Amino acid sequence: MNYYIGVDLGGTNIAAGITDINGNILLKDSIPTNAARTADEITADMAKLCVSLIEKMNLNVKDIKYIGVATPGIANLNRGTVDYSCNLPMKNYPLVARMQSFSGVKKVLIENDANAAALAEAICGAAKNCDNSVMITLGTGVGGGCIINRKIYSGFNFCGPELGHIVIEHDGVPCSCGRRGCWESYSSATALVRMTKEKLAETKDTVMWEMIGNDINKVSGKTAFAAAKNGDAAGQQVVDKYIGYLASGIVSVINIFQPEVLSIGGGVSGERDFLLKPLMKIVDREEYARDSTARTKIKIAQLGNDAGIIGAAMLGV
Repeated sequence: MNYYIGVDLGGTNIAAGITDINGNILLKDSIPTNAARTADEITADMAKLCVSLIEKMNLNVKDIKYIGVATPGIANLNRGTVDYSCNLPMKNYPLVARMQSFSGVKKVLIENDANAAALAEAICGAAKNCDNSVMITLGTGVGGGCIINRKIYSGFNFCGPELGHIVIEHDGVPCSCGRRGCWESYSSATALVRMTKEKLAETKDTVMWEMIGNDINKVSGKTAFAAAKNGDAAGQQVVDKYIGYLASGIVSVINIFQPEVLSIGGGVSGERDFLLKPLMKIVDREEYARDSTARTKIKIAQLGNDAGIIGAAMLGV
């Protein structure tokens, strides 16, 4: 039997798992990243986590076909380096060589984390059996991965596709990337929290104040949706505004790529039909191919927090 290790390197946690050739996770574990440390210290801990999984399954490093690492930032496949990551101390960092050295596994592959998650959904998730698909993640930011002809598309310089940084509001809200009006600044969970706080600042007659115990710092990405479900007008206004911005970006992505499936992951996707149904009404109205017999299906991603592990493990399959 062939075994593969997938590592999902995040700014907060490192998750790793051993999978079979079909992406089924046989054993997994996680540790804190402690991102303030050096890149070598973080990578050494990644390797130790992989080795501990190997030992727990009574295997040795020779039984592992390769280790795949899903990393934030620019994963340069040609050089085996992380050229840049805003969340980790890695700049032109030789991640492949270091993981080989620290783990003893001869073959190591790397990929951007959003791209790896999109691959996972294409192989064994919401876009299974599709040649062309897109996945977006609604979390702290808006991540995106694109699969074209069953292969990850990342551009000639491994920087794409940064879907969260298409502009949907000219000269709009400042974004961490340096631009203004990026989709990420309007459709991330962070943006949803900001919109909820703005509504609370102007509205005292809303159940949301009771939900957060009158402490605006307790607002989360769930607050407005929960209020809207209870018939609260202010909560519904926030939800409608948020979904409008989300739809604006999704329609643009569909118009550009025309994928068979666009899957939505990340924390906000947990709202499921309460998010999808109003979203689809806007997409149906605005999508360029709205009159075509073949149209993109929008689905909730299926693999959750395991997408990064599975996608990393499937990089060489």
